[in-house]
Amino acid sequence: MAPDRATELFFELFSGLPRLAPGSTAGTRRALGLIPGIRPRTRVLDIGCGTGAQSLTLAQSSPSRIIAVDNHPPYIDCLNREARRLGIADRLQARVADMRSLDFADGSFDLIWCEGAIYNMGVETALRDWRRLLRCNGHVALTEVCWRRREPPAECAAFWSQEYPAIRQVSALLETVMECGYEVAGHFPLPESAWWDDYYRPLQDNVTAFRERHRGAADAQELADRCQHEIDIWRAYSEFYGYEFLVLRSH
Repeated sequence: MAPDRATELFFELFSGLPRLAPGSTAGTRRALGLIPGIRPRTRVLDIGCGTGAQSLTLAQSSPSRIIAVDNHPPYIDCLNREARRLGIADRLQARVADMRSLDFADGSFDLIWCEGAIYNMGVETALRDWRRLLRCNGHVALTEVCWRRREPPAECAAFWSQEYPAIRQVSALLETVMECGYEVAGHFPLPESAWWDDYYRPLQDNVTAFRERHRGAADAQELADRCQHEIDIWRAYSEFYGYEFLVLRSH
């Protein structure tokens, strides 16, 4: 599959979803509640914002000023339109940027937020690279997939070994972030509803419609197969893994 065709199909399949990763408004607000002293002058950087479900929650649940970044321009356009519609564009601005090469000045932000996207860089690399962007005693809030139970079934283990070999137990993740120079201010698991309600359920609808639109197109059907397999693995083995929401404080 040619790269342009692959990208086009991917974004078509994932278009119109409420979220581009597991998450929930309640989870965002709970994590926000673990961060003290958020004021109108608090500056937040939401990295890998996608279409910005959590960005909007942050803006509507706090007086902070937020810059949200993603590398897909249509997502940024969508988020900026929604911010204008809601009358919060003075505090929420979305920009096109690559999380691997952010050009903000050192110490620009009090809080870095990253839901469902840090895996693109890897936790260790991201936390070390982004640390310079934080002011003294700044915070990072992130979600990361973790094992919930040891010795997952072979099919589940094989799926994650291929998709994200860095998946680990929550205890190992906590050790990792501390080794990167952060204190753990709090953490909690996201419920299964955060995977299904705003992510896998609408994605399942997209997969079904996508297959119909692309009958006879082997590349599109292969993409739909991979996506369906991910959903099926979650349905069969969701008790074995999930997202952990971490709130960290820099030393």
